[in-house]
Amino acid sequence: MFITFEGCEGCGKSTQARLLHSNLRSRGIPVVLTREPGGTPLGSSVRNLLKSRQDFDINPETELMLFNACRAQLVKDVIRPALDTGKTVICDRFSDSTIVYQGYGRGLSLSQIEYVNMIATGGIKPDITILLDEDPKLGLERKHDLEADRFDNESISFHRKVREGYLLEASKDPERWTVIQAQQPIESISRPILSIVLSRLGKVVEDDR
Repeated sequence: MFITFEGCEGCGKSTQARLLHSNLRSRGIPVVLTREPGGTPLGSSVRNLLKSRQDFDINPETELMLFNACRAQLVKDVIRPALDTGKTVICDRFSDSTIVYQGYGRGLSLSQIEYVNMIATGGIKPDITILLDEDPKLGLERKHDLEADRFDNESISFHRKVREGYLLEASKDPERWTVIQAQQPIESISRPILSIVLSRLGKVVEDDR
């Protein structure tokens, strides 16, 4: 099973991805945790370029290609091999992030983004996507207490477009997406996520019998 976490900056998705990974491992379920951009040596290098504040601009089309270059390598080196050997894969962000950030946020054509995403993913789609939703202003305030990156410094209108994009994408495919309010205690978020995943994993095992 392929599980992804999505959400605006500072929503807590990385924390929840790590918790789910730990909870599944403690139950003896073979599981791999990775992230985007990153997860491979190439991805980590490009992540620094994309996330760090630079003294030069990166245009939206270049962003699209760089994110998908990382994605193609991650799918080939990590995600597909893990899925092919029966492991569950948890990914902190995936192709939906590109649709939302470069599409709804930057204004690139959604159809073009979906085409490039398809090439990079080889057609792999998540079975479950967890969207941690909250007012982006709250998440940004939380992140600015740490070290703000290039995306954190975008305007609040950009981040509101990103949130709207996430909610629109989630509404298109409610079978895959689960929307959870991020303004809750960590355990109040992690418990229903684990319940959803275990329920779906149980169904997969039954269907394979």
